[in-house]
Amino acid sequence: MPFRAVVGHRRLLSLLSRAVARDTVPPSLLFAGPQGVGKRRVALAVAEALNCLAPVSAGGLERDACGECAACRRIARGVHPDVITLEPGESGSIRIEAVRDVIDRAGYRPFEGRRRVVVIDDADAMVPAAQNALLKTLEEPPSASVFVLVSSMPDALLPTVNSRCPRLRFGRLTATEVGEALMRDHGYAEAEARAVAADADGSVSRALEVESANLTDARAAAKRLLEHAARATDPARRLELVKDLTGKKSTSAAERDDLAVCLRAMSSLLRDLGILSTRADARMLANADLQADLSRLTAAFDSARSMRAFQAVDQALGALERNAGPKIVADWLVLQL
Repeated sequence: MPFRAVVGHRRLLSLLSRAVARDTVPPSLLFAGPQGVGKRRVALAVAEALNCLAPVSAGGLERDACGECAACRRIARGVHPDVITLEPGESGSIRIEAVRDVIDRAGYRPFEGRRRVVVIDDADAMVPAAQNALLKTLEEPPSASVFVLVSSMPDALLPTVNSRCPRLRFGRLTATEVGEALMRDHGYAEAEARAVAADADGSVSRALEVESANLTDARAAAKRLLEHAARATDPARRLELVKDLTGKKSTSAAERDDLAVCLRAMSSLLRDLGILSTRADARMLANADLQADLSRLTAAFDSARSMRAFQAVDQALGALERNAGPKIVADWLVLQL
């Protein structure tokens, strides 16, 4: 995948592209950041940019892979002889034998590419012996090799390993970027992608773990409740809305889980209402596809009311975690909105 096809992280991609173009890529790098934000993809994009047979300048990047030549296609398929990927085995760890094998292979000159690139995914899963085995290579790296360590828990690496790898810090993706990745790479419809992305906390992998149908329904229910709350001032009328939150599940545990999903969706909507009511940057919206509907709600939910409601939802989620009854929590919440 070329740099220009990666979702988000534009500043880091520009930095890496410039380093490839000027042949100043460090022999070892540590890509650190939350899980599921594209660190491994960027590592493979570096491998493509270094070994592409027909590099291009596109999208404001000094140098990028074409994505179409034989080298790019083989790297994308994971079969290029000069791009080695190491990841945890069935035990969940990376053993010393696997690291020694990679070190031996990296000691030779590239077979056909310009640079050999070793990507160690979930590098924090290396056992201490494996990290110590790698340390010598990081101190005296082979001239034609680049090691990229990828980790969501970089502080779990030995200090000696950390100190020898310049760290690039990856942030969370925006909800819009997560939605874009879900639609482009995983075949999500736009409505499903937007609903899932709003609850994904900036991580594509987290988005893929949840049930999109549940989140789509939950977001719709949360929006309806906010719209009704904007119009209804009578407490009795508001309590009639609770059934839209709790539903009719067979067990209290299932009811609690569904309510929690709905409350997280409501929290995301209220955050967006706060952004719109203060006329902040609309690019920060987690539910950008609902901007028109939410804008109409700002007359009732100004910044102060949005903040109070957001805090009430947060308290309701805390009560659910402490095993409070879903019906009691929902009744209390609708009266706070």
